[in-house]
Amino acid sequence: MTTRAPKSADLVLIALIGVLVIGGFLVFSSASLGLLARGGATYASVATSQFFFGIVGGGMALFILTNIYYRLWRQYAFYIYGGALLLTLAVFIPGLGMTHGGATRWLDLGFTTIQPAECLKIAYIIYVATWLSGTHQHVASWRFGILPFIGMTTLSGIVLLLQPDTDTFLIMAAAGAAMFVVAGARWRDLALLAGVALLLLALVAFTRPYVMERITTFLNPTEDPLGSGYQIEQSLIAVGSGGVWGRGYGQSIQKFEYLPEPIGDSIFAVYAEELGFVGAALLVIVFTGFIFRGLKLATQAADLFGTLIIVGLMTIIALQAFLNIGAMIGLAPVSGLPLPFISHGGTALFMLLAALGIVLNVSKYRIVRQSA
Repeated sequence: MTTRAPKSADLVLIALIGVLVIGGFLVFSSASLGLLARGGATYASVATSQFFFGIVGGGMALFILTNIYYRLWRQYAFYIYGGALLLTLAVFIPGLGMTHGGATRWLDLGFTTIQPAECLKIAYIIYVATWLSGTHQHVASWRFGILPFIGMTTLSGIVLLLQPDTDTFLIMAAAGAAMFVVAGARWRDLALLAGVALLLLALVAFTRPYVMERITTFLNPTEDPLGSGYQIEQSLIAVGSGGVWGRGYGQSIQKFEYLPEPIGDSIFAVYAEELGFVGAALLVIVFTGFIFRGLKLATQAADLFGTLIIVGLMTIIALQAFLNIGAMIGLAPVSGLPLPFISHGGTALFMLLAALGIVLNVSKYRIVRQSA
């Protein structure tokens, strides 16, 4: 028979979130020491942002959203999505948008900077979940299924590719495709979407040299060890230097002068150097357990909307985590994606915890099956 579980958020997921947040900040704190060799003021500013905006602010957002009934998001999905698109476009406003490393992805608020694409990821998931849960009977049709999905994904893609932020667009599109599958898409539709995605990726690669460079570097990382292959070469040195047990917490050498972005997309290499193969394997196990727990909650959601929200959000987190880790050990192209819970980015951590607040609220209304 089916019974509604007690109205408390899933304790297992809460525990895993706690482990990742606390452990992530410890890893971040060690990796950020590498900035001392590049300027103490920078170290102080990133540590403050990560702790107060990311952890404290994100923790408050998680608590608040855990207690907001998730079905309310359906009523405002269109406005949330539209507002996120406008906020993301605001990075192109002179004096407000900030450019770094050739990309315009941030809003400079004076006292801090935020990355609106992090908001767009969640808004996109909510909007697609709302649409699919309302029209899933017609998801296999061109008019009410495939074309609208391609349209809303393309709209988000245009906004992100203008920045450019190719990596965020790709994981968003993949999350949308996962939701489309869960909603009942046919295999031929999936094949069509896969074909469109491959054509789009090829177009992006040929029109954006840095994307093509990432692909060629992945295929042959030793071709330009002091140029495009520098990051992966230094990451592999860091990971290999860790051995089985690592150099010890805080003892990384690579983070001081050699690894680019030691608190960003290279942070896993710092972690592996300090805690070795055992520590790296443990982190992968924790991430895997976290993702599988989330997906299990998706199967227990009270309605399709709840299922789709969890599937979409967990897909984004899973892809981002394992693409980041894969890139640092040469199993995926270097993407620039941060490692969830761990890499620097107050906005990213804040929005990640906010998103997990929605997941936890869905878990409050889950339905569990028991044998009679």
